[in-house]
Amino acid sequence: MPKDPRLSERSIPAPAGGGARRLPPPREEVRVLTPRQVFEHLDRYVIGQRAAKRAVATAAHQHLKRIEQRRLGKPSLLRKSNLLLIGPTGSGKTHIARKLAELLEVPFSVVDATEYTEAGYYGKDVEVMVAELLLKSGHSIDATERGIIFIDEIDKIARRNGSARTGAGSRDIGGEGVQQALLKLLEGREIFVPLNVTQHWNKHDFVQVDTSDILFICAGTFTDLHQVQIDKQVGFGSTGRRMGAARLRVKELIEYGMLAELLGRLPVQVQLEELTPDELYEILTAPPDSLAREYREALALDGVELDFQESALRAVVEFAVEKKLGARALRGILEEVLADVMFEAPEKHGEQVAIDRRYALARLKRVDAAALRES
Repeated sequence: MPKDPRLSERSIPAPAGGGARRLPPPREEVRVLTPRQVFEHLDRYVIGQRAAKRAVATAAHQHLKRIEQRRLGKPSLLRKSNLLLIGPTGSGKTHIARKLAELLEVPFSVVDATEYTEAGYYGKDVEVMVAELLLKSGHSIDATERGIIFIDEIDKIARRNGSARTGAGSRDIGGEGVQQALLKLLEGREIFVPLNVTQHWNKHDFVQVDTSDILFICAGTFTDLHQVQIDKQVGFGSTGRRMGAARLRVKELIEYGMLAELLGRLPVQVQLEELTPDELYEILTAPPDSLAREYREALALDGVELDFQESALRAVVEFAVEKKLGARALRGILEEVLADVMFEAPEKHGEQVAIDRRYALARLKRVDAAALRES
């Protein structure tokens, strides 16, 4: 029978005639990076969030040590260092996870928790998360088993049974049931993963994948909790607290609707702060892959020199802060500001184009903030 080219050697069954099973290929050596090495890499690309980057760096180091011990066949008490990132929209949760995957040189997949339902209902089963990672790895099982899965919007599958807060009914196919199904993935089990993520379960082939060494990074805004909270004290001497200043406790997350068992499998819980205007400006200019450098390079390919003045970039930052868009919307804002320039660039070969504050403000008046927030 011809071999399925999508599968690695580890997934090939033994011959029907009782012949010897082909030995799996040797696994790649695990490169254990120190927390400081991971932090320094993240610090180059991720602006602000120092505490979060240190926590992620330490968790990544522990994860790599655990994988090394397991692959050497040594007994180890180290458990999985799955992470839970909590922070407002555009604070860098996905960016941190993506840059970590680039450093570790492992497959990386981003999934939305809201797309998954309890087993037996219309929607994706949680095993499809691993199937998407398998697809990203080129169907290499070894690479998949040391990859990273980023589960976004984890707060949207909070338990809603009988909740007066949400008004949901007793059936909660996209909430507690999904959390229960995630437990086996986060803990580490051998599961059957569909090879074709676009077909229904009864139509495609399966392959067995061990999730014990897959690092899961869950993230959510927890909007009802992660917001400006006012102390109960009223009158003279009462104080408020800025978003991100108050640390969320496990008890609050459980009351929000997260299962205690799920939180127990996410031992590293990191809270990200709301980015300041200065940090948003750094995001535009400082990293090696900053947006300002990207657009300068894009126009340089058309023979146009882009002079993006600081005052114009500050106007972009002020707009993002005013509309509470966060770092995620910065690219969309710049696209709006440079729309005419990029359209006309091939016709201006050899010219210099200056973008000042007046030009930026004129373009920003036409920006739909709601559309940028959804992007």
